[in-house]
Amino acid sequence: MPVLSFTATESEAGYRLDTVIVAHLPTISRSRASWLIRAGHVTVNGLIRKPGYLTRPGDVVRFEIPSPEPITCSPEAIPISILYEDADVIVLDKPPGLVVHPGAGHKSRTLVNALLFHCPDLERVGGAFRPGIVHRLDKDTSGILVVAKNDMAHDSLSHQFKKRQVQKRYLALVYGNMKTPAGVISLPIGRHPTDRKKMSVESRQSRSTETRWKIKEAFSGVTLLEMDLKTGRTHQVRVHCAAIGHPVVGDATYGGKRRWKDLAQGPMQDLIRAIRRQMLHAWKLSFVHPRTGQLMSLKSPLPKDMASVLESLRGLHSEARH
Repeated sequence: MPVLSFTATESEAGYRLDTVIVAHLPTISRSRASWLIRAGHVTVNGLIRKPGYLTRPGDVVRFEIPSPEPITCSPEAIPISILYEDADVIVLDKPPGLVVHPGAGHKSRTLVNALLFHCPDLERVGGAFRPGIVHRLDKDTSGILVVAKNDMAHDSLSHQFKKRQVQKRYLALVYGNMKTPAGVISLPIGRHPTDRKKMSVESRQSRSTETRWKIKEAFSGVTLLEMDLKTGRTHQVRVHCAAIGHPVVGDATYGGKRRWKDLAQGPMQDLIRAIRRQMLHAWKLSFVHPRTGQLMSLKSPLPKDMASVLESLRGLHSEARH
């Protein structure tokens, strides 16, 4: 494990520790430098500091560069739908049912396995199980996802997500009829008090969260919403919709799967009862290209199952009106 050290100069005084490290070792990104600091591989005058520590003249900075963590995922020839690709990023259209990265119960057949097959030289960024991954979608949520192909792109995209500069819009089919044409849900989200696999608006340790919504189409008993996420919390849309009494149709975790019983008997209930996953789709994504600085705005078409449900709802709605 290489060990490097330097002494901070007058010109470097007042700059963040992670920024100064990158100046001395430009082959790594600032996010990588921050990780090294948090992992205890960096000391200042023999002490562990935070990435935001402001250096002083004469500070002796010593850091270790651990060997790259080997990729433990194997490439697999899993088809992926690519909306855009260049040397720095890949924008994908994730189908429902595909897990983004390996975890408990999902050691293979994930998006990461597919990416390693498609990009054998994908740089080891984001950890051994998440090369290039800067955000994710739940297994049964479909839609658009951007992946970094190199360290520079990963650093830029991670920063944009952290600073809420990425625009994320979803389409969600929810139970019930909304009382207003649009609204804002501002409820903090954290881990569920008793079920660690779930998120909740009643967590003891929560973070501020905001979801803006507006009606895109209204039917009898269910509504298609366009959701604009101002933050990016785990299960945000699903938790927020359930919290206001309009869970996402088909969402077994947050109450959606049981709500079909509340609908009137007949074709509508039969249609909703047949749904096997949450009707949630990551529809649009806008971000600044890491290299060119160009604003990239891409859209993912509705997957077949959700498009079919909406088409059937339109048919039933039309029949009811006549």
